[in-house]
Amino acid sequence: MGQEVDPQIFTREDRTAFRAKIRQSLDVFSRMLRDATFDAARPMTGVEIELNLIDVDGMPALRNEAVLEAIADDDFQTELGQFNIEINIDPRGLDGDGLSLYEKTIRDDLNHADARAQSVDAHLLMIGILPTLKPGHMTPSTISANPRYALLSEQVLAARGEDIAISISGAERLSTTSESIIPEAACTSVQLHLQVSPSDFAAYWNASQAIASTQLALGANSPFLLGKQLWHETRIPLFEQATDTRSDELKAQGVRPRVWFGERWITSIFDLFEENVRYFPALLPVLDDEDPEQVLAAGDTPSLSELRLHNGTIYRWNRPIYDVIGDRPHVRVENRVLPAGPTVIDTVANAAYYFGLVKAIVEADRPLWTQMSFSAAEENFTAAAKDGIGSSIYWPGVGTVGVTELVLRKLLPMAADGLDALGVSSADRDTYLGIIEQRCLTGRNGATWQIDRFRSLYEQAGTDRADALRAMTLDYRERMHSNEPVHTWD
Repeated sequence: MGQEVDPQIFTREDRTAFRAKIRQSLDVFSRMLRDATFDAARPMTGVEIELNLIDVDGMPALRNEAVLEAIADDDFQTELGQFNIEINIDPRGLDGDGLSLYEKTIRDDLNHADARAQSVDAHLLMIGILPTLKPGHMTPSTISANPRYALLSEQVLAARGEDIAISISGAERLSTTSESIIPEAACTSVQLHLQVSPSDFAAYWNASQAIASTQLALGANSPFLLGKQLWHETRIPLFEQATDTRSDELKAQGVRPRVWFGERWITSIFDLFEENVRYFPALLPVLDDEDPEQVLAAGDTPSLSELRLHNGTIYRWNRPIYDVIGDRPHVRVENRVLPAGPTVIDTVANAAYYFGLVKAIVEADRPLWTQMSFSAAEENFTAAAKDGIGSSIYWPGVGTVGVTELVLRKLLPMAADGLDALGVSSADRDTYLGIIEQRCLTGRNGATWQIDRFRSLYEQAGTDRADALRAMTLDYRERMHSNEPVHTWD
């Protein structure tokens, strides 16, 4: 969820000072982009995975503090809900066996963590939205103890001035309200990080936006929320609504939402940070003692903590990241499109598809984003979230086409070329892209498996709806531990 903050009350003076400081930081960042040396010698990648906690019956386990204490590993951290934790995987290159090393590292870490979690009566589950969540889990009392979360919730509700409304129509309809941002905790995702040079950032961000719909369709894994079957990737509308600071009147005026696909192709990473400052008031106006102009003038690297903290409260599906490691600044694209799960091998296959395809599109003779409107990319994104692997989208030179046909005929060969360009071994390339190919051929991903399994339990076996969702969740957990790709699940 971002940088740590202490409990506090913000004054008008705090907000005025923060606005001045963030504008100063934006000016410093502009000068750095022009003059500084950024770390981009070797393409580095990273992975973060948000996880749910369940008990032996498949119900949410509100035990993240006890689980983290049992795991005792700094790579695991709290998330918004007491039924969430997150793991951060050490960054690495993809060349050689980088992808299979990711798979081994993630499996080993999660197996160890799950074994430790069982000592406090909890189990880890990689899934986009936990199907057994009930309204009683969506209350302020289930927010994690970390002060940042309560403070962020208070600021979102204060900016909004009324309870958060959740309204989603899919196969069924859900309409509810919340007095906190805890519904956001239901959205557990995988975040893929790709370090690039500032000069290449715009191309990688534009490419990531253009292919986000295909990622979402292939990887959809969130069809249920509070007992209702909604979109194939219900995370998308839920996250958009759960952190919306706008009243209906502000929406009508065209005020931008904080969960945002965006509204245009960009020419520089600066465009995105400048939009952050121009469009979005601070939710957490926490001031740092650093004077970025003085630090830069002294030949050192400013942390730009206000700029980074503010960026962390604007939830773009492809977010720009500025960071400093060992006094060396770098920038990266944080791809936030995918849900967690179903298995580690599926997760790495999704990563291989993204890293390979975005590389190929950036290196193409004619940029993809010059051949389609930004609004078309956004419409594709919504269509993929609604209909998942069965969706149809617009693609330049093709027209409206089924996602699976587009991926099989056009995008998978491009992703393979991109992985080759990144130095990925042929064995890794074929293994992980082969999983994506089989998903397309079978039409099965996490969302379709969940829907089919639930229907077989609820409609054919005549099980109670809540019991069917719970049994499906336990079946899912068993198959998740097999690490067999979801397209092979019975």
